[in-house]
Formats: sequence, structure tokens, C-alpha cells
Amino acid sequence: MPVPDPADLEAAHLDAEQLAADDDAVEQTLLEQMGGIAGLVYSTLPVAAFVPANSLWGLTVAIFVALGIAAAILVWRLVRKSPIQPAISGFFGVGVCAFVAYRTGSAKGFFLFGIWASLLYAGVFLASLVVRWPLAGLIWGALNGHGTAWHRDKRVIRLYDLATLAWVLVFGARYLVQSHLYNSDATGLLAVTRIAMGWPLTGVALLVTVWAVRRAEKYAADEESAEID
Repeated sequence: MPVPDPADLEAAHLDAEQLAADDDAVEQTLLEQMGGIAGLVYSTLPVAAFVPANSLWGLTVAIFVALGIAAAILVWRLVRKSPIQPAISGFFGVGVCAFVAYRTGSAKGFFLFGIWASLLYAGVFLASLVVRWPLAGLIWGALNGHGTAWHRDKRVIRLYDLATLAWVLVFGARYLVQSHLYNSDATGLLAVTRIAMGWPLTGVALLVTVWAVRRAEKYAADEESAEID
């Protein structure tokens, strides 16, 4: 039996460590863009408070409660020196929802922006699949600075197709379910489904995306090794 070269063993060990570090970087980068686990949970608080506040004190008070909670989350992240971009986006989103609810004069209007946003996102992700430039790959290429180099490998395109399809299904399901509840005037159920179909489904799509990115990065690393050899 041939004796393994110590240099080869060391190189394999370093490659394994590098792959593990890359995997951690993938998860960290994607989670950071969403504000981390805490950010995903915080995003449900204004919605969770809006409906009971509306039932107890009316629409105007409920709007201010939701805005107040979103503002408090923003201040909290500032104090803790956490990334604030997700909190700013969240506050802006709550502000738009509150404005729509105020203009429509109906509590269910608070959810209208999110419903139509889900339809828009589903359409954009689906369109990227049709033109064979899956959006998951474009976003990850922009985040890691690799651009569109991944598009040269058909295997990687298929991986990003799957990740993009996961987001299409998430956004499409949100639109279909929540638009039905909106048309049925089921405001309470709208809040429940908004939370239930929020970060839990986002987590599922994120897992699929992380898996696809890891496989794509491995393909890229294998290709570079083959070129060096």
C-alpha cells in the first residue's frame, strides 16, 4: 500500500478547512443581509402587535403602535451597534403598510403592500429563470464580488435555478394565501399567516440557497484545482 505524502495530507487538510470557512461565510453573509436571526424575528413584532391593537383601540392607535415598535427596533440595533440596514428597511416597510392602512381606512390594508410585494418578487425571480439568469446566482455573485463568472458552468446554473425556484415558491405561496384572506376580510388570519409564512419560509428558502451556493463554490474550487494540475 503506498504511503501518503505528508504534503498531500496537509494540503487536503487545508482544503477541508477552507471549505468549512467558506460554508460559514456563505451562511453569515446571507443572514447578515436579512439582519441575522434576531432581525427575522424582530420583523414579526410590528405585525403581531398591529391586529390586537386595532381590536382594542382602533386603527389609528394600531398604526402608531406598529410604527413605534419598528422605531424601537431601529433604536435598539443602533444602541447595540448591530447592522441597521435591515432595521431601516423594516421601518420603511412598516411605514408604507401603515400609510396604506390609513389611506384605505381598513386594518386589512396594513397587509396589502406585503401581498403585492410578494407577487412582484415571485414574478421577478420567475422571470430570471425564464431568461436563464437565475436571480439567486446574480445576488450571490454581487455579494461575494465574483460577478457572473458562475454563469459559465451549466451545473452551477442548475443549482442556482433550484435556489431561485425555492424563492419563487415562497413568494408565490405568500401571495396566493394572503390575497385570498385579504379578499375574505380575514384580518386576524392575515396577521397569523404573515408571521407563519414570514421568517419560517424564508429560513427554508435560505437553506436551499446556502446548499446551492456551497455546491457551486465546490464546483468552482474543483475547476480551479483541475486547471492548476
